[in-house]
Amino acid sequence: MNMNNRQIDLFLVPKEISVKEAMRQMDKAGERILFAVDAKKKLIGSLSDGDIRRWVLKEGSLTSSIDRVLKRSPVTLAEDYQMDDAKEIMLKKKLQGIPIVDKENRITQILFWEDIFDQGMAHAKGKINIPVVIMAGGKGARLDPFTRILPKPLIPIGDKAIIEIIMDRFYQYGVNEFYISINHKARMIKAYFEEINASYKIHYVEEDKPLGTAGALKFMEEKVQTDLFVSNCDIIIEADYLEILKFHKKKNYDMTMIGSFRHFTIPYGICTIENGGRLLGIKEKPEYDYLVNTGMYVMKRDTLALIPPNQHFDITDLIDKLLKNNGSIGVFPIDAKSWIDIGQWEEYHKSMRNLKMEYGVEDYEETN
Repeated sequence: MNMNNRQIDLFLVPKEISVKEAMRQMDKAGERILFAVDAKKKLIGSLSDGDIRRWVLKEGSLTSSIDRVLKRSPVTLAEDYQMDDAKEIMLKKKLQGIPIVDKENRITQILFWEDIFDQGMAHAKGKINIPVVIMAGGKGARLDPFTRILPKPLIPIGDKAIIEIIMDRFYQYGVNEFYISINHKARMIKAYFEEINASYKIHYVEEDKPLGTAGALKFMEEKVQTDLFVSNCDIIIEADYLEILKFHKKKNYDMTMIGSFRHFTIPYGICTIENGGRLLGIKEKPEYDYLVNTGMYVMKRDTLALIPPNQHFDITDLIDKLLKNNGSIGVFPIDAKSWIDIGQWEEYHKSMRNLKMEYGVEDYEETN
């Protein structure tokens, strides 16, 4: 997206705003980086989603000002920059954006990755060398009656099925072999991939009966010898998958869960009472922040040993069992906009609105 089509001011914030406010601004701006400026719009520092994630993992508060989180003296380029220099710096330092500044250190332009590289280089950050399993055996009851006809993995986003988009994102990281667990309308899923002639290799893990959200992973125990990525078939995670894998390995977690920040406001006054029903007070429209499980995980192969064979077993059962066995589970935080969930009608329509341009659904209109 060229900077001519978006306002620079969307990416400029005062250093006094809170981390929570910065996250909201990132969502609004559509990129995962902001730049803090002073009253004269002179550059003070940069703030990426990675900076926020590291702050949160260190138990930093979302209400703290970004002044405590900023990366001081960010990389900049002068207005007479050469594009080859910009490419070299962005590749070497893996930057999300480079501000172009004038002699007064004011930002006059911002170069983003897609501004200077072809789409084919969108993930020139390294390769992922572990298997990816996509859990696609469920009935998709939350999308009934849609899924009475079409299996959930084949729900369309533009001119592609959701499962194909998920696989395409991993394919950009060098993944060309996938395992898909199937049960409900399995033949339709197979037929779809036969028709599109996908450039990656697909193995099917067939469930004779519904095995829940984790039961089919038991079959992977004899198929893989490494860690593995696991994803639900109705989500898109817009994050750096290689960074997720590095986080998982560095922390040596048995399982890493990708968690998305979610902000909730209860649109009512909440009553606090004591025994007997006496009112102590009312909190008007309280707000809460949570890290929500997105449905994507990285897990060690040894974790699969905890799954019982040929039994209904959900991912929550695996998490509980892992914790009871003193296993370690990490959470890799991402911002709200980086998790696209189409698993229920309300979220499907919201996602279609958010994905209008990216997946060729320009003409989509909400019909409900």
